[in-house]
Amino acid sequence: MVKVLRYIIPFIDTSVRHWGLSARILRWLTFLWLSIGLVALYSASYPVGDVGYGDGLYYFKRQLAWALLGFIGFNIVTKSPLDNLWKISHWVFFIVLGLIILTHVPGLGITINGATRWLKVGPSVIQPSELIKPFLVLQSARLFGQWERLSWWVRLGWLLLFGAVLASILLQPNLSTTALCGMSLWLIALAGGLPLADLGTTAIAGLLVGTLSITINEYQQRRITSFLDPWADPWGDGYQLIQSLLAIGSGGTWGAGYGLSQQKQFFLPIQYTDFIFSVFAEEFGFVGSATLLLLLIAYGTIALLVAMKCLHPVKRLVAMGSMVFLVGQSLLNIGVAAGGLPTTGLPFPLLSYGGSSIIASLFLAALLIRVTRESNETKVISIHSPK
Repeated sequence: MVKVLRYIIPFIDTSVRHWGLSARILRWLTFLWLSIGLVALYSASYPVGDVGYGDGLYYFKRQLAWALLGFIGFNIVTKSPLDNLWKISHWVFFIVLGLIILTHVPGLGITINGATRWLKVGPSVIQPSELIKPFLVLQSARLFGQWERLSWWVRLGWLLLFGAVLASILLQPNLSTTALCGMSLWLIALAGGLPLADLGTTAIAGLLVGTLSITINEYQQRRITSFLDPWADPWGDGYQLIQSLLAIGSGGTWGAGYGLSQQKQFFLPIQYTDFIFSVFAEEFGFVGSATLLLLLIAYGTIALLVAMKCLHPVKRLVAMGSMVFLVGQSLLNIGVAAGGLPTTGLPFPLLSYGGSSIIASLFLAALLIRVTRESNETKVISIHSPK
């Protein structure tokens, strides 16, 4: 019974004391990050849950249930050798890619705000484009970490599969997640030492595809123009960004106080997902926001140190990819909320509401911790003198 509880309630797992220092620090930073997220979500989602469902805890309780489910996967991954994970990761990759494709099937994909990104599974919905992220990291690390040892057929096959993932997500349409996944794959390839000429060509192709998508989709054009000058249409396309800026600015130095955000009272749209940082900044102010940024900086710094220390090229790329998706996506979310980037649909990992997002984020954090645990590799040197 105790062993079962350790997988559900990781705080009571006494075996962690045998881990290395970096792994233990990352583990507790992950728990701290998630705890801050649950606290922020409780406040940000309460008014919407109360009015929409007659239960202010509606979103919080569901997020907590998803977090407990994510903890089970988190503990399994942190205790499983990466070699075992790679034995099944490509099969899971194919399954999740199939789920992404199913979102395009009429009657199966669920459309919200003009985008068809979700599938209904029982009483809940899942977003396959979020669930694919850990497996993109695992498979791209295997590909780019062994690039010179693989045949051209293997390289081409996986590159086409990555392209299928990006194309399927882009057609939902979901340009922001497509761009994030594409940039992450590109950065993993860069860290893997692929030729700069090939990477440059890929980057140009990606920019052209993004430009084409913006040209075709009018709503993406409006997001760009509203980002450049939200006050040109304060009650239309610029409304969301203006309310976000008002929330952040209202926080001042110390914040309005926990639970006292005014913008979450139906002024700021989707305040419990894409713009949860705005509510956090209003309630905790500059000091709270700076503390959250310091947490992200600490997490990213340790992840980079782990990657630099790791001698195994594939595992090093797993650490890099996990860090990009967790810390990089968080910074992008903050940039959008603060008006530094065009409005996107990227959630804040471990803060924003969403079962798929929280499971994928905990999986990525577990991969990073697992690499940390396996990174203390040493070279075996023969004691015999060379002949």
